Amino acid sequence: MDLIEHKFVETNGGLKLHVAQIGTGDKVVLLLHGFPEIWYSWRHQMLALAGAGYRAIAPDYRGYGLSDPPPKPDEATFIDFAADVAAVLDSLQIPKAAVVAKDFGVYVASRFALLYPERLQGMVTLGIPFTPPGPGASAILALLHEGFYARRWMEPGRAEADFGRFDAKTVVRKIYVLFAGTELPTAAVDQEIMDLVGASPDLPAWLTEEDLSTYGDLYQKSGFQTALKVPYRYSKLTKLN
Repeated sequence: MDLIEHKFVETNGGLKLHVAQIGTGDKVVLLLHGFPEIWYSWRHQMLALAGAGYRAIAPDYRGYGLSDPPPKPDEATFIDFAADVAAVLDSLQIPKAAVVAKDFGVYVASRFALLYPERLQGMVTLGIPFTPPGPGASAILALLHEGFYARRWMEPGRAEADFGRFDAKTVVRKIYVLFAGTELPTAAVDQEIMDLVGASPDLPAWLTEEDLSTYGDLYQKSGFQTALKVPYRYSKLTKLN
């Protein structure tokens, strides 16, 4: 991973965002992560893209990884994240890019596509289909069990109390183990999401202890405040932001 360069760019409101990049030229692919992820989730794809002649760029959203937190994390929105994407391109003097987005990064990409269509070369979505802003996501969640992880994490304070019992590395370990399973992570009425996983569960085959340490260190730095607001506090999903 030593070939990947790292820099900080100043974006809206003076926030400094961490950006990882590799490759040169005007064929640019911008990679948008989900949760519990950071730029590092794209490390293998970045190397492959650079080898194929593309310039690959992967930012950490505000409040994630090495990027500055938003001034008011409780008010962070998808619109902020989309505007930051445009600001990253501006700072790097890139007029247009293809966007590849995973998980809730698709929500960021969709708003970027709607608000900055002239900056978009094309878009690929992974895990979640392109969904225009509106009540669709909330309507789907309302059909799911009360103990479904996303519904639990929507409740202000509940995930904070659940996560707060553990260090960041343990939280990320438990989440990745849950997400790698074949069942939807759903807790009983008297159970919390973190309790669905034992004390030291085995990692999925595609995640090493070294990888987990990277995620854990960066979430220890950033905390989960912004990550729980965007994307899980779904009141904002019913609007453009």
